[in-house]
Amino acid sequence: MMIFRWLNTAFRRVQLLDFLPLLAIRLYLIPIFYEGAHAKLTGFSALVQWFGAPAAQGGLNMPAPLLMATLATATETAGCICLALGLFTRLISIPLMVTMTVAGLSVHWSHGWAAIAGKTAESTLRFQGFMEWLAQNFPGRFNYITQLGDPIILNNGIEFTVTYVIMLAVLLFYGGGRFFSIDYWLAHKQPRLLGWLTPECGDAALVRPTGSPLLT
Repeated sequence: MMIFRWLNTAFRRVQLLDFLPLLAIRLYLIPIFYEGAHAKLTGFSALVQWFGAPAAQGGLNMPAPLLMATLATATETAGCICLALGLFTRLISIPLMVTMTVAGLSVHWSHGWAAIAGKTAESTLRFQGFMEWLAQNFPGRFNYITQLGDPIILNNGIEFTVTYVIMLAVLLFYGGGRFFSIDYWLAHKQPRLLGWLTPECGDAALVRPTGSPLLT
């Protein structure tokens, strides 16, 4: 039984670092949403056209393309800022999840699961044929292209989108983490008003001073 007591102690101590995975998720997602927001802001007119263009012309055929483009741009811009600051992390995770879900269904769903084409995919086989031809006929160009690594074919499936939604769901349930988020300090300063910013303060706000739950 000694081993179980040791494990209990060890995992209680590890729990003190539970803010690190949440911080890591935020740091991972910040550049992703920054790139998306920057591309949308700098190419907004093209984005609106793409949202509204028919599928036959390579567009998404969305209703109210100007509104949809504005919402997507605003969400990713605000999301990047909020994730960086750890501010309203749980709240901003909701529209970010909606945006990622819409993107997954409208852009990536038809391409299947994989983000990167597998070795047996038709696109990969065609590309390999081209690379073999290039190596035989233009070895210098082949070496130039491959000297930094083997090129790959992007399949553009929903794999990355689902991954981002799962990471955002973690932030929705657990918040931005202790110490390194503004949410943590605001929630502890005003637990009755802003306790919802963090799960621990949110749970405490649902309990009366006498100890009886508010929600029964």
